[in-house]
Amino acid sequence: MALTLEQKKAVVAEVSVVAQSAHSAVAAEYRGLTVGEMTDLRAKARKEGVFLKVAKNTLVRRAVEGTDFECMAEELTGPLLFAFSMEDPGAAARLIKDFAKGNDRLIAKLVAIGAQLYDASELERLSKMPTRDQAIAMLMGVMKAPIEKFVRTLAEPHAKLVRTVAAVRDSKQAA
Repeated sequence: MALTLEQKKAVVAEVSVVAQSAHSAVAAEYRGLTVGEMTDLRAKARKEGVFLKVAKNTLVRRAVEGTDFECMAEELTGPLLFAFSMEDPGAAARLIKDFAKGNDRLIAKLVAIGAQLYDASELERLSKMPTRDQAIAMLMGVMKAPIEKFVRTLAEPHAKLVRTVAAVRDSKQAA
């Protein structure tokens, strides 16, 4: 069914708004997926904070003009599914990668992050990016490490003295 001009404008506006606030985008070929599989993928996307859209490539080209994802415009060919990460930069890549494990008909074609276009082989690396909570935990661990080492260093002379006195005591008791 053909879209009217108003429907096309609505699709372009919707994708444009999402593209301006998204952290990363993945375009994947979905040829051969059943309606049930697409429904399952959309449900997982909603749960993980990923905006998923199947739209004509020409409409998406117009929608990404002036955004970080303008680099994707030249490579859009074939039936593509667009996944935009809204909260976490690696969310869309994780979604596509995990879904593609169980379904070989979903094939990642393009990955874009930070106004850079990457090959589909970079999907693995993007999917391994830590979530916000994981990144904060890693940062806190790095910030806490010097203080812990300092405290251990301050406590070590006392602990060494106690071990030395205990060793002297044990040697006197043995003699």
